[in-house]
Amino acid sequence: MASKEIMSSETTKQESQTSPLKQTGWPMFYCPTSQIHDTGEIARIRHECQEESFWYRALPLSLGSMLVTQGLVSKGIFSANPRFGALPKIAIAGVLGFAVGKLSYMGECQKKFQKIGVVPFGPQHKRHCHHTCQECKAKLGPNEKEGSTPSAS
Repeated sequence: MASKEIMSSETTKQESQTSPLKQTGWPMFYCPTSQIHDTGEIARIRHECQEESFWYRALPLSLGSMLVTQGLVSKGIFSANPRFGALPKIAIAGVLGFAVGKLSYMGECQKKFQKIGVVPFGPQHKRHCHHTCQECKAKLGPNEKEGSTPSAS
C-alpha cells in the first residue's frame, strides 16, 4: 500500500514538472517569458478597467445619447414609431452609446497593462514569442537556428 502511495506521488511530481508544451490545455503559442506577470495583478487591472469603462464612459454616453434621442423625438426631428413610440430609437441610441463608451476606454486599459509590462495586442501589434526553452533548443539541434527557414534556392 505504501509503495502505491509513493509511486502515485512520484508520478504526480513528474506530471507537474512536465514542460508546458507537453501538457494538455496549454495555448498553442506558448511563450515561456509570458508567465512572468502576476495573474492576480492582471485580474485586478482587468476588473478595474471593466468598472471604470462602465461608470466613466459607457453609462454616461448611453444615458446621454438616450436623452438626446428622446429630445429629438419630442421636438419632431425624429419621428416616433406608430406602434412602439420612441422606445426603439432610444434603445438603439442607448446600446450604441454603451458600445462606443466601452470601446473608447480601450486605450486607457492598454496603458494600464503596459505599465506592468504586458505587451499590447491587436492587428497593429504583432505578438510573437522569440524565446525558446532549453528543451526546444535541444530539439532544434546545433545546426538550426530558432527562427530559420529553409531557403528557396
